[in-house]
Amino acid sequence: MQTATRSATHSVEESIEVAVPVHTAYNQWTQFKSFPRFMTAVKRVEQLRPNLTRWVVGAGPLRHEFTAEIVEQRPDELVAWRTLDRRAGHRGEVTFRALAADRTEVVVSVRFEPLGVRDRLLHRAGTMPRVLRAELRHFKEFIEGLGQEGGAWRGVIRNGQVQPSEQAPPRSRVAHWPVG
Repeated sequence: MQTATRSATHSVEESIEVAVPVHTAYNQWTQFKSFPRFMTAVKRVEQLRPNLTRWVVGAGPLRHEFTAEIVEQRPDELVAWRTLDRRAGHRGEVTFRALAADRTEVVVSVRFEPLGVRDRLLHRAGTMPRVLRAELRHFKEFIEGLGQEGGAWRGVIRNGQVQPSEQAPPRSRVAHWPVG
């Protein structure tokens, strides 16, 4: 009889204050294709659908590709995702909180399950928190240097489903228009 052991889930959370309004920080964060411009670990991001992205991340010659689904997204508040690939095994969220008219706190939380010896060593060595902290500093420098977002996606996603951007017009309460 074999017993399956499940490795422990690890969590990393880092926050940073950026000197831009909350909508500017949020709008820039939704521009996933721009991540390689300021995040050193992100090599490429492809937006497959509004709620589906393909990522290539790595350092040096090591590369890892995964697909992520955005499961929750609320403008100026939250972007939450989960990976769809078994090998990647993580989920996370980034929240945005207005501290003042021109200051925003950005908090990134990532939960992952180390799947191999290399992943467990990276976690034990404290690499993940350091990388996340450094990448948030890069985001801060990027967005503060621009002073404005380079685009925006203001849609809402709930339970992985993109919500209609405009509500349907109210229906008439009259069953049938009178004829004659």
